[in-house]
Amino acid sequence: MHDLTGFHRDLLYVVHGLNNPYGLAIKEEMDEYYYQDINHGRLYSNLDTLVEKGLVEKGEKDKRTNTYSTTQRGEREITARNEWVSQHLTSSSA
Repeated sequence: MHDLTGFHRDLLYVVHGLNNPYGLAIKEEMDEYYYQDINHGRLYSNLDTLVEKGLVEKGEKDKRTNTYSTTQRGEREITARNEWVSQHLTSSSA
């Protein structure tokens, strides 16, 4: 996950936290977190990057709507990241 931008990481966490979300559901979560409207071009190009990296899988809900889910690799990356963050939060409070 070290090669991802913060935006990529946030997208990965959102996809992981929702149940097979479609693009607009992901967009709503990101809009709320970033306190701004994330344009569709930015959203979908970054989702495609996560798909290309093997962290997210793109499915098809219908002819016009894609769904997204984390892959096993994506889940492993999230777990490793959470452990790393937890380790650093714990060591800084000692």
